[in-house]
Amino acid sequence: MKSLGSELLWCGKPVLVWLLVLLALISCSKESAGGKKPMNAERFRVTLDPILNGKLSLTPAVVSGEEVPEGMLITVEAQPDEGYVLDSLYYAIEGEWGPQYYESMTPSLTVQVKQPLRIGAAFLRKDLLSGIEVIQDVVYAQPGVKPLKYDVFRPVGAQDLPLIVIIHGGGWRINDENIMRGMAREMAKTGKYVVASIDYRWLGTLDGDKEPTQIWQLIEDVFGALVHIQEHAREYGATPSRIALTGDSAGGHLCASAAVMVERIGSKGFVAPDHQFKPTYLSPGKTAEDVRSSLLRAIKVVAPSYGVFGGPMLAQAVGIDESLLKYVSPIEAIPPSDKRTIPHYLIRGNADPLISQEMVRSYAEALKKAGQTVQYVEVEGAGHAFFDWKPDAVTRKTFERYGVPYIRDMLNFFDKYL
Repeated sequence: MKSLGSELLWCGKPVLVWLLVLLALISCSKESAGGKKPMNAERFRVTLDPILNGKLSLTPAVVSGEEVPEGMLITVEAQPDEGYVLDSLYYAIEGEWGPQYYESMTPSLTVQVKQPLRIGAAFLRKDLLSGIEVIQDVVYAQPGVKPLKYDVFRPVGAQDLPLIVIIHGGGWRINDENIMRGMAREMAKTGKYVVASIDYRWLGTLDGDKEPTQIWQLIEDVFGALVHIQEHAREYGATPSRIALTGDSAGGHLCASAAVMVERIGSKGFVAPDHQFKPTYLSPGKTAEDVRSSLLRAIKVVAPSYGVFGGPMLAQAVGIDESLLKYVSPIEAIPPSDKRTIPHYLIRGNADPLISQEMVRSYAEALKKAGQTVQYVEVEGAGHAFFDWKPDAVTRKTFERYGVPYIRDMLNFFDKYL
């Protein structure tokens, strides 16, 4: 017969000790589920950028330069000073091309700390946004992990105005529609256009999808956004049959693709021999062929800015086999003008270190050969991405110096065809 003492032992340890260990493990598990990290979790530095023309509050409170546990959730709220409005709340991490901003135009943002980051807010004078209103985060599709969305910028009381759709750049791998909001606001502030700035999937698995996203799927996203925007155009105060497209850098490639490849929208998808594009979004009851006909009639003019239009650089940048390159290269898909006219406004800074003059000129010459109308503008002293808008002062000054005047020049071109 076992003694009472042996019954109270388990693997040589008193039962009470094991119970205490078990309770401690349960407590740690609950803390982890609640967002807290064990004592030995990695810690990352959080830096608060200086704030002008407003205030910023963080919950829980964080001192700038302090290291906080990995996984910590920080809620950031902004309060503009009198006479100012919020431009964006943001956090920034170091990216391949400098700081990568993640922005929100809403007054509250929740950030999860996964690496060293900066947190900040930017404010604008209220009068700079006078006369326009913004509809944010309209989701048009979700083919993968990331919901695809766009923002609409419109004059107050907009009705039956032409529609401009902007497609952001970022090497097909970074940024979202927020980076083009400066351009969208400038266009809407004229009182003559409704403007939509769209997002799309990133290449590869950068959105968190298990299967890598391919370049033709980004083109399908752009077509899906166009279908959704056209379907809801009248709600936004726009005419669905008068559409202009623009985009910069990678967005220049995508907007040129959408402009010249409309004929290849189809239900078969990107398979041989046709390699069609099936839009990520289709209007209820409509086929790809239905929306193809509608977009063919609606897209009137396009302005690809410092874009990539084909060749080895495009193949290398998007990781596509050269046997498929011609199916995603705008320079290979230009329609002859006797079939369809699609006037192009092309622009490049003459100090652009990424996009050469020859890359843009070769596309312009191919357009002329097809009988298409082309205006090619070179901006003296401008580098790459001068149509972008970010919270930092350098980007804003570049936008004011080069972006604002050449947005007006682009709109003068659009006005001839819308």
